[in-house]
Amino acid sequence: MMRIFLTISMLWLAMPAWAAGGDNEYIEQSGANVENLASLQRGAATFANYCNSCHSAQYMRYQRLAQDLELTEAQVEEFLIFGDRELTDYMKAAMPGESKDWFGVVPPDLTLTARSRGGDWIYSFLKSFYMTEEGWNNTVLENASMPHVLWELQGIQRPILETWTDDSGEEHTRIAQFELDQPGKLNAREYERTIRDLTAFMIYLAEPAVLKRESLGIWVILFLVVFTFLAYLLYKDYWQDVRK
Repeated sequence: MMRIFLTISMLWLAMPAWAAGGDNEYIEQSGANVENLASLQRGAATFANYCNSCHSAQYMRYQRLAQDLELTEAQVEEFLIFGDRELTDYMKAAMPGESKDWFGVVPPDLTLTARSRGGDWIYSFLKSFYMTEEGWNNTVLENASMPHVLWELQGIQRPILETWTDDSGEEHTRIAQFELDQPGKLNAREYERTIRDLTAFMIYLAEPAVLKRESLGIWVILFLVVFTFLAYLLYKDYWQDVRK
């Protein structure tokens, strides 16, 4: 029984590594922390100001944000709600019709993006836009139809290419790094914090229960440890009588 418990524990500890990786060489660890309420509040403001115009979060109500993020209803109405929407409304896109005209399709709902893609993917995607002669591109999602909506914050970066040769002698070209061509309103560290906060908020969007689940998780693990220890003692006591 103890061996089974140790095996389950090792698998549980390894799960974040499975979920975070992917095989894209441009994926970076976000460091997003959903337990940091200040980070979630900043991320919610960024989402409302830069994402919610085109993208919906149709499974989340503004009222729920007030409850979970410890904001007053007045703060939510002032900083997160625009137009004629109400506190009890879902976070639907402000301009769905215009977005379809611009891009040809309605931009996808972002409620569950963190569950399907992962927080590291979102963070890396928002960090990896670069300008080409044809327009915006992205190392994480090549030829994405989405423009870089945060470019005023990050600035405009252009790729520096390098050539490398594989084992078969074939040459390839890849992006080695980025060069800032036009500075944004934020420096690199400030922009990384901004998209880290936005990533944390989107992780929360995908699973609002994560705020309580992670705090309860420690107690559940402690309970399992204590229960396993007591079960092991009972196991020894029981088989001690049987073997006699």
